[in-house]
Amino acid sequence: MTNAPRDNLKGGAWLLADLSLNIWSLSLVKWLGADYPAAQVVFFRALIGFLVISPLILKNAEDFRRVPQLSLQIMRVTLSAVTLVASFFAIARLPLAIFTAISFTRPIITMLMVAVILREKISLRGWLAAAIALTGTIIAVNPSAVPWSWGLAAMVLVVVSASAVVVATRALRAAPPIVMMTFYTVGLTILSAPIAALYWEPVPPEHFVALFLIGCFAQAAQFCFLRAHFHGTAGYLSVLSYMSLVLSVTVGYAVFGEVPGASFAPGAALVVAASLWVTLNSRSEAQKM
Repeated sequence: MTNAPRDNLKGGAWLLADLSLNIWSLSLVKWLGADYPAAQVVFFRALIGFLVISPLILKNAEDFRRVPQLSLQIMRVTLSAVTLVASFFAIARLPLAIFTAISFTRPIITMLMVAVILREKISLRGWLAAAIALTGTIIAVNPSAVPWSWGLAAMVLVVVSASAVVVATRALRAAPPIVMMTFYTVGLTILSAPIAALYWEPVPPEHFVALFLIGCFAQAAQFCFLRAHFHGTAGYLSVLSYMSLVLSVTVGYAVFGEVPGASFAPGAALVVAASLWVTLNSRSEAQKM
């Protein structure tokens, strides 16, 4: 199975599903606000996610008899915990568009890590498209207009740790998805529980549904993320991930009333153009095969 050829069109479809589900999960986190400690939200997210997939764990128990690259699995979970806590801390303190814009330095970092650590080849088209998309993102949201805050500091940590998670995920291509999802949810639950207990805030009944949906959306997104990186190349997926700018700003406007600035349209156009450029190239290459 690990020798299966890459298919960017399949990978791209899975990635778009992942981006959409993550936007809704983060939107619910933002709706809950900064009243909850980030670790508490991560704990609920992971615990609910585990409960959601528990029937699949029992059904696929045979896959757990031999867990490949255990140390890498543990490292991936630890880095994911750092990323999520920092992300939830930041999203409650930054506009959704700014949160997304800063996170968009991540694809470039990810491409560099994958090329250096995993020796994956990134095409010149991929590097150029990523540069175009990053430029479009900077134009669209003008992050220099955002004042300093601890939310910005948290985003620096998010960029580094999240990029490392992608590298670890791609290195674990041989592992069954249910094994990776189980390690992810169980590991996050265990790692976040002590911090969540220390800073625990009471949860009113009207927030239970939101917390449940955060867990469901996030777990479904995790599966889509794994499938995306099983099928797609790193360069292609990194460029396509910039499409979450359009998704996040749309949700920010429709749900939170965050009106994008005048520079958003031309910047977003560059992001979409870069994504279409690599997607159409992948389609033409697939037709030649």
